[in-house]
Amino acid sequence: MSYVLVSLLIFYIIASSNFSLGYGQTTFNVLDYGAVGNGQIDDSKAFVKAWNASCLTKASKGTPTLVIPAEKTFLLQPTIFSGSSSSNIGVRVEILGKIVAPKNPDAWKGCVESWLSFGDVTNLIIYGTGEINGQGSLWWSYALHFSKCNNLELSGLTHVDSPKGHISITHSNNVTISNLHIRAPQTSPNTDGIDISVSSHVNIHDSIIETGDDCIALNNGSSFINITNIACGPGHGISVGSLGVNGSYQTAEEIYVRNCSFNGTQNGARIKTWQGGSGYARKILFEHITLIAVNHPIIIDQHYCNGRHDCANATRAVNVSDVTYNDFQGTSSSKEAIVFNCTQTPGCSNIVMKQINITSAIQSQNISAYCSNANGTFSTTVPQVPCLLKTNSTSFNL
Repeated sequence: MSYVLVSLLIFYIIASSNFSLGYGQTTFNVLDYGAVGNGQIDDSKAFVKAWNASCLTKASKGTPTLVIPAEKTFLLQPTIFSGSSSSNIGVRVEILGKIVAPKNPDAWKGCVESWLSFGDVTNLIIYGTGEINGQGSLWWSYALHFSKCNNLELSGLTHVDSPKGHISITHSNNVTISNLHIRAPQTSPNTDGIDISVSSHVNIHDSIIETGDDCIALNNGSSFINITNIACGPGHGISVGSLGVNGSYQTAEEIYVRNCSFNGTQNGARIKTWQGGSGYARKILFEHITLIAVNHPIIIDQHYCNGRHDCANATRAVNVSDVTYNDFQGTSSSKEAIVFNCTQTPGCSNIVMKQINITSAIQSQNISAYCSNANGTFSTTVPQVPCLLKTNSTSFNL
């Protein structure tokens, strides 16, 4: 009998050990790894311990799920979640509670570019009804940063007051972002909602973004991007760029923005490039857009200087071409509703505008379009664009 009891005890110890290491389970609650969840004690080490355990899950057991439970507030220092030891089955992260950044700016000392970073993870899915709060009002780096995360899904969460940009995606392919609510004060600097760079086949849809900067910024290396059903405002609109900073070669192409609204934003559909750069922004479509008192509803700026006035003139610029604007309806809060501020060389080419009806948000104020060094066509467009050729066509190809 004693032999049997000892054997059972040994079996239990081994089984429990394997369970705690992640070999025999698929659900990993951060509370089981030492997290407290009172918003005061640093839970960073517990989160990393639970993450590492989930990454050890054998593929035969199924996709592991890291759980951040409801009704808890977890304080995290700047933390890196590496997927170098995870299998290709990926990791699911279910956020039901609240995650907050440290209030003390000393936590951000050193070379810290982001608060929560995920890297080298394939098939990462982050979802839930919880909140990620960057405490940005106390310390204005990126809240969530994803690098080399192919087949990434991000949905359902609320992102509040990032210390800088809220979500950054880089070097990642096949990404889906949906049903997010991102918000920061209108006056908060550099609080982009979603920044994309060196990534392709990204779908962003059905989200509300209220920030102090770009709602969505499509930077260098962005391609095959689909953006639909985004409510943007306040903020600086949906921007392609900026591209070509410091004379660099940068590109963006195959970008499609549909069924989006801009409410009280500084810009609506924007393309911005620096003088002296090279590369291209091409095959871009904005269509079915609603405007409510937008300062610059449509703008291409090849003289972008990030608000400064000391950028030197240059003969070289990023080439902007094959841009279509279709079905814009709403109001402008400025006199110039459409601005094509293009460089003399190479300028902006093959700009197509159709079914544009922008009126003034201010009673009795007339609106107009400014156009320099752009060529293309327009039809049924108010206000008319002086440097484009008027046509009667109602169809277009991108």
